[in-house]
Amino acid sequence: MMFRVLAADFLKIRRKAIWFLIFLGPFGVIALQGANYMLRYDYLMKKYAADPWGAFLGNVQYLLPVTLLLGIAIIASMVANIEHQMNSWKQLLALPITRASVFSAKFTLCMLMLFVSCLLLGIGIIGLGLGLKLGTDVPLADIVKLSFYPFIASFPILALQLWLSSTMRNQAFPLTVGILGGVVSIYAPKMPDWFLWKLPWLTNEAGKPEYSVAAGLAAGMVIFAIGLIHFTRRDVN
Repeated sequence: MMFRVLAADFLKIRRKAIWFLIFLGPFGVIALQGANYMLRYDYLMKKYAADPWGAFLGNVQYLLPVTLLLGIAIIASMVANIEHQMNSWKQLLALPITRASVFSAKFTLCMLMLFVSCLLLGIGIIGLGLGLKLGTDVPLADIVKLSFYPFIASFPILALQLWLSSTMRNQAFPLTVGILGGVVSIYAPKMPDWFLWKLPWLTNEAGKPEYSVAAGLAAGMVIFAIGLIHFTRRDVN
């Protein structure tokens, strides 16, 4: 049942600006890093001559968490706001489908679009790295981790933003929460490990990025479950 709702949601966003944002996020990160290297190419290549790919990926990683968190807030809001703008929540929930299927489909839709964005980011990283002549020994495993680990670790934020956006007609509050979360995340590496907006940075006391990914999955499931229960029991205008 959820897949039928998901197919309908894809049709609803077919000609929406949301697809532009999916491409804009990774393009912006790659473009900024490309400009950084073009302006200081000789200096950076000399400074990081021992590991040019590692330094390049490290620079990219500084841009990812904030970009990802802001993107999550905007995408979740746009997906939920389609129903708000069309005043179609009541009609949608009156159909012979469960509310759980509706909420799960919205969450899955957001996940798939963000997955595409992360995939484009990985491709862009490889392309830019080769274009900058960082070497032909491309660290594919590190690029995959850099592209997808922050995304998985940010599941709690995605679940929270979709929950707020789906249950509030006025998107000002969900977007404010998302924007503030993105801004605060700049200082998140100094926060305790339980701080949700720190997870996409993949930093923790153990020094293992996989711990942040696992914590993101676990916390994401919990927040998704809470949001799902609330959505199924609440009247949505």
